[in-house]
Amino acid sequence: MLADESLILPDIQASPDARAIAIDCVGIKSIRYPITVRTLDGRAQPSVAEFDMYVRLAPDVKGTHMSRFVELLEAHGAALDYSTVEHLLHDMLDRLGADEGEVEIRFPYFIRKPAPVSGVESALDHLVKIHARLDPVDGFRLRLQVTVAATSLCPCSKNISKYGAHNQRSHITIGADLLEPMAIEELVTIAERAASCEVYGLLKRADEKFVTEKAYDNPKFVEDLVRDIASSLNAESRLSGYTIEAENFESIHNHSAYARITRSVGG
Repeated sequence: MLADESLILPDIQASPDARAIAIDCVGIKSIRYPITVRTLDGRAQPSVAEFDMYVRLAPDVKGTHMSRFVELLEAHGAALDYSTVEHLLHDMLDRLGADEGEVEIRFPYFIRKPAPVSGVESALDHLVKIHARLDPVDGFRLRLQVTVAATSLCPCSKNISKYGAHNQRSHITIGADLLEPMAIEELVTIAERAASCEVYGLLKRADEKFVTEKAYDNPKFVEDLVRDIASSLNAESRLSGYTIEAENFESIHNHSAYARITRSVGG
């Protein structure tokens, strides 16, 4: 039995385009979708992500098929990690008939951590961004970025003051260009170890005393934060490069202190 002719609709996107101009990126931006993320211990943590998904459009094709990006998200239920993101990109290029494309995925990621004295556990959130690209020249490339909250205490304030030192909450961002898989937790740990002290979701009085004194004993300028992290990443063989940013939300100024280092590993 033949299909009703009214249901056979023209595919306008696949029609030829006479202007012969390739489009570098075309696709969908800021679509929110439920995901799971592979944790360091192999579990799958649920989250909600925003996706940007783009392909390169050939110069002789009028348009891309936007619905296929959403179909792709529906089809990929595996927990996100290095290998599943690579598979997602390969599948995207196959479905869209493209030779290169990129995906950016932004989502909150929670790590449970015990308070330093009482041991009471709570979840602490970190903002994660995965940017991955696949093309015939460079193959698959992935940047894993984490933004980590921490405490920094001013060395100058401690040195010149009789009664204490001012401190602030810092946001440390590490963008790591991966050659091999690396867990989110590993980058978070590198950032936290460079700070005057970690931050926690839940603290009892004994914990508050501990973190206050630890920060006082471990003062750090914003310059110290990025340099200490760079020293750790320079020894990391799984990276080809990185960008480190630190922003201290100053407690005695109405502006932030900021530092950034961008390097190729070994460069």
